Amino acid sequence: MHVAGLSLRDLEYVVAIADETHFGRAAERCNVSQPTLSVQVRKLEETLGLVLFERSNRRVLLTEAGQAIVRQARIVLAEAQRLLAMASEGRGSPLTGRLVLAAIQTLGPYYFPLVLRRLRAEFPMLSLALSEARTAEILEGVRDGRIDAALVSLPIPASGLTVSPLFEEPFLLACPTDHALAEGALDARRIAGPDLLLLDEGNCLRDQTIAACGAGSVTGRHATSLETLRSMVAAGAGYTLLPALAAPSDPDPSGLVVTRRFAAGGPGRTVALAWRSSDPRAGGLAHLAAFFRSHAPAGTAACRVEAAAASGLGPDPSGDSRPQAV
Repeated sequence: MHVAGLSLRDLEYVVAIADETHFGRAAERCNVSQPTLSVQVRKLEETLGLVLFERSNRRVLLTEAGQAIVRQARIVLAEAQRLLAMASEGRGSPLTGRLVLAAIQTLGPYYFPLVLRRLRAEFPMLSLALSEARTAEILEGVRDGRIDAALVSLPIPASGLTVSPLFEEPFLLACPTDHALAEGALDARRIAGPDLLLLDEGNCLRDQTIAACGAGSVTGRHATSLETLRSMVAAGAGYTLLPALAAPSDPDPSGLVVTRRFAAGGPGRTVALAWRSSDPRAGGLAHLAAFFRSHAPAGTAACRVEAAAASGLGPDPSGDSRPQAV
């Protein structure tokens, strides 16, 4: 068997099926008909002498051999993308082609709608694929090439990554209207207690809330999403901290929840864009970070970044990458 017998397109089909676990969705993602995709995958299996997928009417599973092939196919496709990106960078072109952009779950649904229209206008040749997940899953995807860039909340383990801070987002208190915290001065360090509602473990917002409130070990009630947290507050189950972008701008029409801002210097988080330091599109990704920074949403504060970090050379080697709000 010769390398000439392998097609990058066929590898894209295999990876798409592995990701979607469905031939129809994989074909739609690859912009081909399902019969075409099925035939090409069969040919690839015959070429390799391996069965890559277990097929049934209900689901598609990777075989043990298929898992190994898909892992290597991802590497091959990532390197091919790097080759194209190097050529684009060499021509001085801005970001073009497909870019997989992920965001943490407590940011993406609230930030993407605010910025997508302007993002398309700024990068008309960019084809965006958006996704949301928890921080650990996103960083794993960035490092193995499944994700090109990620909107995350600092701090993160930045080894091998360029991290460009974008904006500071404050946290707001959401509590029942008849709760003692609905009035009077607010101090994040004094709101730890059994009524403090948190997201499940593994979510960075949970850890940041605990740190901001000095809550220590917390065993109270948890939720899987910000919307569930908000519903729990409305039901009188307790109170919580919400990122400003996720907090409603208007008073609660039900009259059950009040959202309050802390004084200056209150709790919050730093949102940043992260990408692989080895990505040859570093200049274009730094441009993308600058775009996000210049379009910091209302109620947040854009970060001022050192030239080295902004140009894609990575965070300050001292390890102190704390941005300064403009």
